[in-house]
Amino acid sequence: MYKAKAYSAASATAPLVSTDIQRREPTERDVQIEILYCGICHSDLHTVRDEWNSVMPTIYPCVPGHEIVGRVTKVGSAVTKFKPGDLAGVGCLVDSDHTCPSCKADLEQFCGNATFTYNSPDKHLGGVTYGGYSDSIVVDEHFVLHVPANLELAGVAPLLCAGITTYSPIHRWGDIKGKKVGVVGLGGLGHMGVKFAKAFGAHVVVFTTSLGKKEDALRLGADEVIISTDAEQMKQHAGTFNFILDTVAADHDLNAYINMLGLEGNITLVGAPDKPLALSSFALLFGRRSVSGSLIGGLAETQEMLDFCGKHNITSDVEIIPIQRVNEAYERLVKSDVKYRFSIDMASLKSE
Repeated sequence: MYKAKAYSAASATAPLVSTDIQRREPTERDVQIEILYCGICHSDLHTVRDEWNSVMPTIYPCVPGHEIVGRVTKVGSAVTKFKPGDLAGVGCLVDSDHTCPSCKADLEQFCGNATFTYNSPDKHLGGVTYGGYSDSIVVDEHFVLHVPANLELAGVAPLLCAGITTYSPIHRWGDIKGKKVGVVGLGGLGHMGVKFAKAFGAHVVVFTTSLGKKEDALRLGADEVIISTDAEQMKQHAGTFNFILDTVAADHDLNAYINMLGLEGNITLVGAPDKPLALSSFALLFGRRSVSGSLIGGLAETQEMLDFCGKHNITSDVEIIPIQRVNEAYERLVKSDVKYRFSIDMASLKSE
């Protein structure tokens, strides 16, 4: 084992503070990574504050972070895909059982024995896994991803969660070139949905409640913007969408967007509102429409997403901060005061 610098929370009400944690020495299949940037996901805040206690209770101390980009410093003897000096990424998963039907189908995110990057049982050291708010991490080679060298690394970090979360359902839906695709919400997830849908050749329409986001939506690649509180605008577009990506995590009227779908249109949810959303069966029956959900992506698809980003020069819009401002960033995140993700420059840990 060796010591690594990190930021952790000691309880649901405690701030994140500087600490030392234990990391394992690389096994024969492991890759050791010096972390250069780590994105801040809303899931980090929920976990640190134990807001998902009924589903995923937090074990403290908690070191969050699952949007990790860095440089390989050491590899195990059986590692074949990486060498020291390579750029590498780590997302929401660091292990699985490798044998279940989901794993065999490259859908490791649905493995019943998946190990998440933080707050999961750590089979190597005991306790729980510690995430990317740290200067280094050691991960099984299968769960490490190649990062295109042409991309700006701070903006790559959020691709490991926000990127794959939006890429996967858009890509899985099918050929959207020339199709009318809606994105509900323009936040950390929504802005990535706009970029991906545009890169796939869709006619992209952003739904937002904020008139002030119209200019930014167009800058990001949207062809049109609909103010969803404007009944007349919504009526004009009813029944015309092939696919809608719903990124909103707050309570909202799902049926209003289902009514935007055309024949056999689909709306996929990637946001997770706290309370169940009311669903009108008639809105689905008339038009043979469907509602589905999507959770990140498997390792093969995540690598495919990164390669796609390298080809199309896609990164997340980020505000880079030092680790010392992470608690301030959390407060701003609650207020949606960021365009559109925070990315922590982990070099700032060296001053601790």
